[in-house]
Amino acid sequence: MADSTPQSCDVAIVGGGPAGLAAAVALRKAGVASVVVLEREAQAGGIPRHCGHYPFGMREFNRVLRGPDYAARLVARALKSGVDIRTSVTVTALNPGGRLGLSTPEGAAELAAKRVLLCTGVREKSRAARLIGGEKPGGVLSTGALQGLVYLNHQKPFSRPVVLGTELVSFSALLTCRHMGIRPVAMVEPASRVTARWPTRLLPKLLRIPLLLDTGISAIHGGSKVTGVDLVTPDGGTRHIDCDGVIVTGAFLPEASLLRASHLAVDPASGGPDIDQFGRCSDPAYFAAGNLLRAVETAGWSWAEGRRAGNTIAHDLKSSLPEPREGLRLVMASDALKYAVPQRVAYPAGSPRSTTKIQLRVTRPVEGRLGLRIDGTELWSKPLSAMPERRLTVPVSMLPDGRKGTAEFFVREQAK
Repeated sequence: MADSTPQSCDVAIVGGGPAGLAAAVALRKAGVASVVVLEREAQAGGIPRHCGHYPFGMREFNRVLRGPDYAARLVARALKSGVDIRTSVTVTALNPGGRLGLSTPEGAAELAAKRVLLCTGVREKSRAARLIGGEKPGGVLSTGALQGLVYLNHQKPFSRPVVLGTELVSFSALLTCRHMGIRPVAMVEPASRVTARWPTRLLPKLLRIPLLLDTGISAIHGGSKVTGVDLVTPDGGTRHIDCDGVIVTGAFLPEASLLRASHLAVDPASGGPDIDQFGRCSDPAYFAAGNLLRAVETAGWSWAEGRRAGNTIAHDLKSSLPEPREGLRLVMASDALKYAVPQRVAYPAGSPRSTTKIQLRVTRPVEGRLGLRIDGTELWSKPLSAMPERRLTVPVSMLPDGRKGTAEFFVREQAK
């Protein structure tokens, strides 16, 4: 890698995690000459770099790897493919037509790219955003902060924390605790069911950690460090637990501050960019992939999505994708549905390099049927059993080609 930041390139990728690195490799394999990955951290690799546990890499490398080893392999593969990875570079502005403002170790710079792929990922919702009361002691950490302290700094921030949440990342927090000899006193979930899929719920049992469902944290107490938490119990009462830390996990949000300061359209429901089935943003010079689109998916899913985005952009540079044309906008016609990605389907829908699936999320545990209607006519429905933050997909082929206007997804809930 050269010392000076290039002033132009074919494709600039913002974010050096699994999605961004997979896209970069796909672009180079497709013959795109200059691909630059811009990573604000000192090392590329994304969140897996902080996850010192298994399993990563089955679909990418046909073997089970620890997070740091997986991230290192992604970086090595990209470098071998001729990708220019720029670390400690922060993108400060997304300007029309693929012009980027940068902050580099050498100072402010600009980079003009024919296409830009946004892969900035996600962040966990903070304690403040969850409106948890009480004092503000030290020792309240997100999973990402915990993993950084444990795996990168080799620090033990507490010994007996409470873990809030039961998403997949929450169980990753349990494995991180186990690695450092930390023994959580409880795992707390406000819903009546574990969010992550089975068999994850077996892990706290194997580690002898109480799993408390229908239970929330109402207050955190302590001075210089946490001394305990107040819980809201299933019967509506309260219970105090002594602990020396709180791990606030999941409830991910797209890392979209850069996007929100730009000219690009943002989907208020997902918090990420408004895209079509090609991953194309409102400015056709910009594309997006990975967990910026919706929070949150696995590293493997993000990697596959990034690879597809890379192939799509390569196709666009060589042969041009169909011009964005008026098609269908996907609308959530039920409060049980949170959002859909992509948010719009431009036509022709079956063009090369488009995604084949629409991904939806629900706002709460739902049992019933998921349906689709256009102009008041129900086109199809299927059984639905879903939890928040779990993947729910619908084939794009369910949408009729050539239609314009809105396509409404709705839920017919099962009577309780």
